[in-house]
Amino acid sequence: MTSALQFAAQQIRHSIQSATSGLVGREQLAELLILAAVAQEHLLVVGPPGTGKSAVVRRVAQTLGGRYFEYLLGRFTEPSELFGPVDLKKLREGTVETDITGMLPEADIVFLDEVFLGSTAILNTLLGVLNERKFRRGHTQVQCPLRVCVGAANGLPDDEALAAFGDRFLIHLFIDALPDHQLEAMLAGGWRSDNTPVPSEASLAHLDTLSQAMRTVDLSAVQPVLASAIRRLRAAGIQLSDRRIVKSQRLIAAAAVLAGRSSASAADLWPLLYVLATRDAQHSAREVLREELAAASHPNLLSAVETATLQPLSRATRLQAQAEALLADESGATEIEALLREIDANFSGDNLPEALAAPRTRLAQRLQALV
Repeated sequence: MTSALQFAAQQIRHSIQSATSGLVGREQLAELLILAAVAQEHLLVVGPPGTGKSAVVRRVAQTLGGRYFEYLLGRFTEPSELFGPVDLKKLREGTVETDITGMLPEADIVFLDEVFLGSTAILNTLLGVLNERKFRRGHTQVQCPLRVCVGAANGLPDDEALAAFGDRFLIHLFIDALPDHQLEAMLAGGWRSDNTPVPSEASLAHLDTLSQAMRTVDLSAVQPVLASAIRRLRAAGIQLSDRRIVKSQRLIAAAAVLAGRSSASAADLWPLLYVLATRDAQHSAREVLREELAAASHPNLLSAVETATLQPLSRATRLQAQAEALLADESGATEIEALLREIDANFSGDNLPEALAAPRTRLAQRLQALV
């Protein structure tokens, strides 16, 4: 079983790399999308327009295969635009049924932009799809194949009803525009990704293998650590509902199987940060749980772990992996310059980890040869 998990996790890792090729700084979103899909949970992405949210989700869906549904919601969006129109032939026969062909109820991966702009009718129907994987409308009752729904918004809603709907997304990710030191890499990568098709590196079968294994992960070693972390958060005034606390175990188990393991450890605690609903809560929790998160690591979800923990070790691990990937792919000067700039912005010569020093030297030599 472990070898099967490792193979599936490796294939999924390849799919993440393919999906984010050229989309600089968006590996975290792709990794959390996969984590949510394996856990059979959903992801809410909050950030300004034009930050690549839809591009990442679309490319991950392409590399995994399966049916994909994407829609931009507005104040006047009709339920039929998402779920399908009423079947007029059946209606004439006295039965109210919905033709869901090619619509959201048939999709494996769903992306809903401006998700909080949906009407009450849309959001109420979505709740059944998200919670139970069932679509109900009139005489139509369908079991949905949905693996993961990604909702996107420019900000969190103030309305309590909308906030309750947002709470159905277990993972909350907050993203911003890329920092200045990544602009050159963003320009070069964006141009390349626009002209490069996304290869199919994995499949929904690999995702389903991991999801099935997630349900039987041994959590006995991490549950005491999780309980202690929740107590520390409560003591600091950071609250989580009982439902989100219990469901956080699904993300921890998903992190374990995505690492090719059938048991979880303290190194898998990091998804708890993303369960917190607001940016401020996540920022505060990162400081409160600094000791618990010191052990956080993951061989395939490097960016997600780094951002959750903001620990030098996790950052060095991610930079080392990126450096080795650039060396293997014989990348151009722009990408190498950008990565060297990021390494030097985070580590000086005195505190540069030994494992990162060697690939940095090779990158500098490669850059010198190119220019």
